[in-house]
Amino acid sequence: MSSNAQVKTESPAIVACTVSRDVQIFDLLIEDMETALGESWGDLGFADAIPFLAQPEADDLQFLAIAMDQEDEENIDQIRAVIGAAKEKGIKVILITEDVSPASLHQLLREGGDEFVPYPLPEDELANAIERVLTPPEEIPVAPELQNKLKATGDHEGVLIAVHGMAGGTGATTLAVNLAWELANIEKEDPPRVCLLDLDLQFGTTSTYLDLPRRETVLELLSDTEAMDSESFMQGLLSYEQKLHVLTSPTDMIPLDLVSSEDISRIIEVARTNFDYVVIDMPSTMVEWSQAVLEAAHVYFATIELEMRSAQNTLRLKRALQSEDLPFDKLRFVLNRAPGFTDLNGKSRVKRLAESLGIAIEVLMPDGGKPVPQTADHGTPLGVSIPKNALRKEVLKLAQSVHAVNQAEVAEAG
Repeated sequence: MSSNAQVKTESPAIVACTVSRDVQIFDLLIEDMETALGESWGDLGFADAIPFLAQPEADDLQFLAIAMDQEDEENIDQIRAVIGAAKEKGIKVILITEDVSPASLHQLLREGGDEFVPYPLPEDELANAIERVLTPPEEIPVAPELQNKLKATGDHEGVLIAVHGMAGGTGATTLAVNLAWELANIEKEDPPRVCLLDLDLQFGTTSTYLDLPRRETVLELLSDTEAMDSESFMQGLLSYEQKLHVLTSPTDMIPLDLVSSEDISRIIEVARTNFDYVVIDMPSTMVEWSQAVLEAAHVYFATIELEMRSAQNTLRLKRALQSEDLPFDKLRFVLNRAPGFTDLNGKSRVKRLAESLGIAIEVLMPDGGKPVPQTADHGTPLGVSIPKNALRKEVLKLAQSVHAVNQAEVAEAG
């Protein structure tokens, strides 16, 4: 392997270059590049990259594979400059990173990185990344009935409602989706504007629950919130029945720390200024920006079930928030699959659970049975498919209560 790309001119045209402090540190990258490209690639140091990109030999370049580790974060401005120079020439950038902080990775992706692959390289992952950047999938056009036709206003002060599952399967997404739908239909004459944000960036399923496509636009929006305004935010939304407006989770799984607290705060602010209600489906994992949502939320629902997972996780969250002087008392606990009216033993267990955790369980949601997951699989809200279901009726009551409290506060303020 030569130390600079110019020596490769006798070989077939160079279509790619690795850029690193020392490519020998990334020996697996060398092997994968040779497997994917044979002799049609070269190697550059960070200082050599920008001068080389200005030479005619760089005209055939299709992508750069920039390899970096934790030590290279000291020179992140130099790496950003290399990415900027590559983007000016229309050259794709694949980031190969080892032990690089989410903040640094976020900067580089925002600067123009097209793909990132962790090092050591998973099998075939570099080849897959090369294929993705060189033949990007065409985004499927959004059907006209799913396009958001609601215009930005910027004059609202929306109520922010977060829903957070204390354990998997406690019904958080079911509650978030159906609460948002009921709020969107709470008044026939003058329905409120309702936005649903899926911030479970890795495993979010609001798009599945509403049969909406995922879009590349979402990642673009999340990656550059500083450039986001009301218009671009509204364009990133999809509409369900032109009543509920949804920001789905991204197409691909991304690190939860790829977005910062400032990014989330910007998204919340622009959503609140354009909608009457903003419902957030949160990831079950606590991350840096969870605090931003907790502090901004007017209501923060935490879904639990009558079992040990929920109890243990609730205690752990309680200790974590209280140790940081964060508002644990803002959480409103929702018991999913609550015991029935005549189940006295079940009611006793609920009481003991609340006392042992030192919480108040304020909302009891009944078990809606098999029709609930079936409705989710079909991509329709409970109120559309099974309006007489016991769970749907309780979600409607909750929406009516939230709306009544909001209307009373608006009237008092007015």
